[in-house]
Amino acid sequence: MSPYHPLDGEGVPSPTRSPALIAVDLGLRAGLATYARTGHLLSFRSTNFGTVSRMKRAIGASFPLSIEVLVTEGDSHLASLWERCAQKRQATSYRIAPSQWRNGLYRPSQMRSKGDWKKKAIDYAERVILWSECPKPTSLRHDAAEAVCLGFFMVMQLGWLPRIPEEMVAR
Repeated sequence: MSPYHPLDGEGVPSPTRSPALIAVDLGLRAGLATYARTGHLLSFRSTNFGTVSRMKRAIGASFPLSIEVLVTEGDSHLASLWERCAQKRQATSYRIAPSQWRNGLYRPSQMRSKGDWKKKAIDYAERVILWSECPKPTSLRHDAAEAVCLGFFMVMQLGWLPRIPEEMVAR
C-alpha cells in the first residue's frame, strides 16, 4: 500500500484512502490522526495551537471534509469545540477516556505501571504506523502517538477492522 494521497493518482478522491475518522488527543498541544475506512492510518501529527482562540480558528482546517467520525480524548471544553465542527459536517462524535482505549489495546499486565503509558503509546503507535505503511517519523511526540492509538481503538470499535492484526498485538 502506498502512502496516502487524497486523489490517489486518479483525480478523484478514493473512498478507501480518504480520511473517514479523525482522532484528537486534546490540548493546546494536540495530537491528530486520520484513518481510512479500511482501518489504516493515513496521517498523524502533533500541533501546538498555543491558545484556545487559535485552536477555534484552526479546527476547520484540521478537520478533513470526508470525515465521518470524530473521536476525542481529554478536556471536555476543548472537545465541545471539535464536536461543533463535526456536527456542522454531519460527522458522529465520540469521547473516549484514556482508560477505555488503553484497556482495549494493551494487555492487563501492561496496565499496572502508569509511568510507562506514554512510552507504551509511542511503541504501539509505531506499530500502527508500520502496519499502515505510513512514513516513519523521525520523532514521535506522545500526543500524536496517543491520537494514533485512540483512532486505532475506535477503528476496532466501529468494526472497520474485524480483528487486531497480528503485528499490532501488544507485547
